[in-house]
Amino acid sequence: MVLDVGVMGASGFAGAELVRILLRHPYVNLKAVTSAEHAGLPLSHLYPAFEGGSALSFVAHDDPVLSECAVVFLAVPHTAALNAAPQLVERGAVVIDLSADFRLDSADAYQQWYGVSHGRSDLLAMRAFGLPELFVQGLRDQADRFRRSQGCLVACAGCYPTATSLAAAPALRSGLVGEGIVVADAVSGVTGAGRRATDAAHFCAANESLRAYGVGGHRHLPEIEQILGLGGRLVFTPHLAPLSRGLLSTVTLPLATDEVIDAARLQRAYESFYRTSAFVSVLPAGVQPRTSDVVGTNRAQVAVALHPQARAIVATCAIDNLGKGAAGQAVQCANIVCGLPETAGLDLISTPA
Repeated sequence: MVLDVGVMGASGFAGAELVRILLRHPYVNLKAVTSAEHAGLPLSHLYPAFEGGSALSFVAHDDPVLSECAVVFLAVPHTAALNAAPQLVERGAVVIDLSADFRLDSADAYQQWYGVSHGRSDLLAMRAFGLPELFVQGLRDQADRFRRSQGCLVACAGCYPTATSLAAAPALRSGLVGEGIVVADAVSGVTGAGRRATDAAHFCAANESLRAYGVGGHRHLPEIEQILGLGGRLVFTPHLAPLSRGLLSTVTLPLATDEVIDAARLQRAYESFYRTSAFVSVLPAGVQPRTSDVVGTNRAQVAVALHPQARAIVATCAIDNLGKGAAGQAVQCANIVCGLPETAGLDLISTPA
């Protein structure tokens, strides 16, 4: 089976990474790449890395060629997917949305955090949440819809929620976490801010500098709380680092008061939780993940340690914010929904130096 696929918003960083993955995907024919700003220009004009690898040119978002695509990835800004997804789902396409428009379970919560009325609670109710290691059943339900030639919708998890949740979920789901505040400090590369130049992402502002932002109110906060069931208990602080790509999240969780646990048991709990995962690796005790070891891949590296004096668990996770945090995870979800091998088209090994 070879599927015709389109990428809406292919000129952004996440969209370009999708193109890079899909051009090498053995079960995909990349049929269309869209851009509102660059329609008519060759893909390689904007990204010379694709010279010799693709003859595609950008087309407009409303180009009829998208109607020929069985799978459409939406790598467009928030609120744009809200307008594009319904008609694609209604005509029977598999829609993989990388924006935040369908991530939150509640339309009211979406309006609170994004300032826009949602209006499609029906799609929120039928969509799957795109974090396969923690919510695979929803993707399998979408796979049933795909086999019946019905439209499908996957709302892929954000980059910060992905790394933070993969770090924390094994401890929470194993019953090892007690009452109290959970603290997540996460650091991302500048590509997480998008391709459009901003004051914060300007080279002179980001180079040789590290800063926190969205303190006490970042939009990914409700998404992480939703994933982990931490309503009102999470302190999440994102940071911008002078990296092109890569993301590291460190999560500190209070140990349950009635738990007698040592570091070895904690390590075993994490290894057991991810033992069947194709993309998440739990590092040996005492070894911490590095963003450089996952860049360019869909891998996540996780480590866990016990802080006995504070009776706390400290878990870390490194991902590529454009890989497992965006494009790679989107392709992983599409593979599952379309009945393809979960790892198809996805790199497992980063550049070793």
